[in-house]
Amino acid sequence: MSFNTDAAYIDLVSGDTYPLDQPIWRSPAGNPLMLTDLPGIRRDQIDAETRSIWRYRRALPLEVDAPVTMGEGCTPLHRGEFDGVACNFKLEWFSPTGSFKDRGASVLVSILRQQGITHILEDSSGNGGAAIAGYGAAAGIKVKVLVPETTSPAKVAQARAYGAEIELIPGPREATEAAAITQAAEILYASHNWHPFFLQGTKTLGYEIWEDLNFTVPNNIVIPASAGSNLLGCYLAFKELMASGETTRLPRLFVSQPANCAPLHASFQAGSDDFVETEFGMTIAEGTAIKRPIRLKQMLDAVRETIKWTHDRFEFGIGSTHAPMAAADWLRLRDTRAHDDATRLMPVHEIVANFAWDSQREPVFPYSTETKPWNEDDFVQAIE
Repeated sequence: MSFNTDAAYIDLVSGDTYPLDQPIWRSPAGNPLMLTDLPGIRRDQIDAETRSIWRYRRALPLEVDAPVTMGEGCTPLHRGEFDGVACNFKLEWFSPTGSFKDRGASVLVSILRQQGITHILEDSSGNGGAAIAGYGAAAGIKVKVLVPETTSPAKVAQARAYGAEIELIPGPREATEAAAITQAAEILYASHNWHPFFLQGTKTLGYEIWEDLNFTVPNNIVIPASAGSNLLGCYLAFKELMASGETTRLPRLFVSQPANCAPLHASFQAGSDDFVETEFGMTIAEGTAIKRPIRLKQMLDAVRETIKWTHDRFEFGIGSTHAPMAAADWLRLRDTRAHDDATRLMPVHEIVANFAWDSQREPVFPYSTETKPWNEDDFVQAIE
């Protein structure tokens, strides 16, 4: 049964669509699949009695009768400070197998089991394999994980402890994926990089941040990324929240990558939609060392759209932002109607304040609805 009867797989290169009841992981042309746009959910559609990602099950394209869950999601949002700046930290290491990939694994494995799949294949340098192995074990599904032979032994041990069959693959990370694609002719490839249902799980992170912040959209989100499942998951969530009418704006999405392996950064800086040749080196962040992420264009589009959305509204005064257009009027008022330093300061304060609120991406301006007589001391105190 489908929550969203029009939902389908879509090959973004050709535009071809495929029904969701087919357990496929890429298009016949060999391209990665996404899902057609979903309508999102409103806050009253959240299952508040469920403490896991499945509280957002109405946002999924399919109804899952028996979710494979270990309580993933609902991780703490910790208020802290980074480099002197106040911010929130989403503590995804509280997930059952230790990473955010439990979100994607729970949804992906649940749907595959419902489709009758009994044996799945994954390739991973660490936590992706652990998540698929753990949720496969919980689902009673046989799991095989291909791992680069240079992977830290402790990471391999975790997937092995869940009962997964482990095969070490010589060569770079890309060789492991190539081996998995070859073996996918015999075993369904439940790839956390390729399969679009994995992104349906990671998008719950965006919904959860929104709910954590009392149903408001944050100004900025900084996400470490390699293959981009967290980045794209958050992008999908906030696009769906716009579609459902719960918000009218997107957060800015920023991505961090290791200096020695940053293909998204290289393409973004070059203004390219494709891979840019660059030097790659070893990094201790081995889980992010993916030189050619298969969804690079979608990652670039997501980052660029959130920046463009912000720029359009800041630059041209669209939507709730009018500071740039109003600035000229305030300056004229300062020059024609103000006759002393105190009253000349007021229009300038309005300009600065409105631009400040715009830059913080507040949904509404904090205008006062009351009128008070001029008091210089009160005015100075308000500015301070």
